[in-house]
Amino acid sequence: MYKVCSLFAGVGGIDLGFLQTNECEVVYANEFDKYAVTTYEKNFKTKVDCRDIHEVKLEEIPEFDIMVGGFPCTSFSVAGYRKGFEDDRTGDLFFEMERIFKVRKPRVIFLENVKNLVGHDNGNTFRTIIKCLEEAGYKDKIRYNVLNACEYGDVPQNRERIYIVAFREKEDYDNFQMPLPIQLNTTIKKVFNFDGKVDEKYYYTEGKFKGDIYKQLSEEMNDDNTVYQWRRKYVRKNQSNLVPTLTANMGEGGHNVPLIKTKYGIRKLTPIECFYAQGYPQNYVLPDNMSDARLYKQAGNSVVVPVINRIANNIVSALDSTN
Repeated sequence: MYKVCSLFAGVGGIDLGFLQTNECEVVYANEFDKYAVTTYEKNFKTKVDCRDIHEVKLEEIPEFDIMVGGFPCTSFSVAGYRKGFEDDRTGDLFFEMERIFKVRKPRVIFLENVKNLVGHDNGNTFRTIIKCLEEAGYKDKIRYNVLNACEYGDVPQNRERIYIVAFREKEDYDNFQMPLPIQLNTTIKKVFNFDGKVDEKYYYTEGKFKGDIYKQLSEEMNDDNTVYQWRRKYVRKNQSNLVPTLTANMGEGGHNVPLIKTKYGIRKLTPIECFYAQGYPQNYVLPDNMSDARLYKQAGNSVVVPVINRIANNIVSALDSTN
């Protein structure tokens, strides 16, 4: 079994993708958001370290082969990041990962982030990340691609993310390739409950909201084969029959709220449906005593599990080939 160290673990989407290979085990997981930890621990055996990553000492992390993380990424520059990182500990959290991998030098490092990482700050952000990996011993052994969930995960969501895989050993790198596109067979009708009734709180009805929101929705939403978005002042129809990219703030009611037209009326997606739209399995469990807003945030911040799993399978296959 390959031992996985999971940083910024969230609700466990990356971990799940690796566990589904049946050749990996999570020996350490760190996540600062206590609500995400609650959801994580309802679904996994691993006990999460809920401390600020800055407080975690190297010797507290057990031996591992693979480091994974969907690290939060804020603005920083090549010239200025070291001062902010070392002096006042407000620098980007990626460098906390670097602090660990440059000493521990895992066999594989897997990173996931937003597509915009590539062009952020005129490319300086991405170049800095690659440079950090190279200086830690992964030079000329890094592969990365922007992959869309609907093209690489058989998930009907338009979600582009960059995936970076760095190898310590040249042979592992040579044995690895990113997944190829696959056909999208899963429709939104398979993901969302169009025929059943859900809790009344998810439905839009006349008089429930201020203004003419319901009137606009009922006039514009005439297709029960796609997903719409309420964009604060207007309704947007998704023409490709895909879920628009799920966001962390979709539960706040004002912006980017995904909606569907069902036999019981117009409603927003339930939190568990948002997890299903990220490719989470039917047996994934959400806490009963947590607000919908927090659950929507967790789903929007998460990853597309089937895409992760396809990359993880290729990583495991590469390592197995070398072994």
